[in-house]
Amino acid sequence: MAHIYLTRRIPKEGIALLEKEHDLDICMKDSPPSKMEIIEHIKNKEGLLCLLTDPIDKEVFDAAPDLKAITTYAVGYDNINIVEATRRGIPVSNTPGVLTETTADLTWALMMAIARRLVEGDKMVRCNNFLGWGPMVLLGTDVYGKTLGIIGAGRIGQAVGRRAHGFDMNIIYYARSRKLAFERELGARFVGLPALLQEADYVTLHVPLTEKTYHLIGKKELDMMKSSALLINTARGQCIDERALIAALENGNIAGAALDVFENEPELASGLQDLYNVVLCPHAGSASIETRTKMAVMAARDLMAMLQGDKPEHCLNPGVYVK
Repeated sequence: MAHIYLTRRIPKEGIALLEKEHDLDICMKDSPPSKMEIIEHIKNKEGLLCLLTDPIDKEVFDAAPDLKAITTYAVGYDNINIVEATRRGIPVSNTPGVLTETTADLTWALMMAIARRLVEGDKMVRCNNFLGWGPMVLLGTDVYGKTLGIIGAGRIGQAVGRRAHGFDMNIIYYARSRKLAFERELGARFVGLPALLQEADYVTLHVPLTEKTYHLIGKKELDMMKSSALLINTARGQCIDERALIAALENGNIAGAALDVFENEPELASGLQDLYNVVLCPHAGSASIETRTKMAVMAARDLMAMLQGDKPEHCLNPGVYVK
């Protein structure tokens, strides 16, 4: 029996798998534990199941000499020092693929919400400011037939594109490399980032967080966009310079934005929450019962495999298994 620290409560299906064979220490609060809390609880633990919000760095590794396996309940893993884990022979896994369609769904929910001003409309009705139908009341913009610019054409970006096909949208995309099958399937067109920003009516981000994608969208990029354009981000908050975005929204450089992630999550840049032309969502890209349950089972199975000395299905550093 191994001792495992879970930095947050996950769906019961994942917990049930783990507690059959192992002793669990679960953080039951809904907010992220502090780094010092993680360090305190990881002592004498062989397994760790963490979240994207948890910093797992050298200091944490130093506090856990018995640590043998880490899984993150997320696709992203930049919160974990993979190099340090590999140096210590600790395998790390994540939960890729399972949240593709759910995140694409939320991207579209945000796109429709900002295009048709649904949050403003909901507030208008709830505050008794709806005085009846009028030809100029709460005018939004169409989605059907417009140009969608997809930045990052991996699993999620392509899933968003497939949904756009049903709206007869003109699909353009920017990625590290061309996706010829994507182009053949949907008639998508590969363009440079400046061209995408200049042409698109809707710009949606689906890139991982790296040195190259940090502040990928800043003042220069926002200035390239149409004044009528709408920006959607379900990728990583740090991919957008939030202060530059606020200025662009305040000045009318772009028409609006819909964000599921934030630069210094859960904190917002000052003034963002006061803008009427932005929809704010609490990092809910994978937040469906079905998807979060699949993630819990995937993470639990990988962690159990690693603790048994087996290679997990979704290993991020397979080099630790090379003898």
